[in-house]
Amino acid sequence: MTKTNFIDKYPVFSLHVKKDEINFKSTDEIIAYFQERIEKHPVATFIAIFDHYAHTSSLPDATIAPEIKDAKNIVFCFGKQLPNAKMLAVRPRSIGVCELDESFEISFLEVPNAQLQEVVKEWVAAIKTKA
Repeated sequence: MTKTNFIDKYPVFSLHVKKDEINFKSTDEIIAYFQERIEKHPVATFIAIFDHYAHTSSLPDATIAPEIKDAKNIVFCFGKQLPNAKMLAVRPRSIGVCELDESFEISFLEVPNAQLQEVVKEWVAAIKTKA
C-alpha cells in the first residue's frame, strides 16, 4: 500500500494488485467484501455504492482513461463523534475500487482518526488474502 499526496494536497492511500494475485474477479466482488466489513464493524454505517464509471460515461463530454474498465465507490461513515461542524467536511468516507486491464486499484482518502485509519488499511490490505 502506498501513500501519495494527490494533486499535492489530498493524502490518498492506494493498493494496486494484479488480478492473478487475488481471488476477487470483479469490482462488484471487492465492493461486496467491503460492504460486509462495514456491516460487521460496530460503528461503521453503510451508505451507498456509487457507480463512478456509469456516471462519468453517461456525460456528453466524458473522459475515461482507456485502461479503466470499471470504477465504483463504497460510501460509509464511522461517525461516532461529532465534535464540531468541520467534521462534516471529512465525512462520510469512501473506498474506491477501479478495475484496470490486468489489475485493480483500491484507494481511499486518509481517515482523520488514527484508529479508524488502521481499520480501513487492514480492510484494504486483506484484499490480498481473502478467498
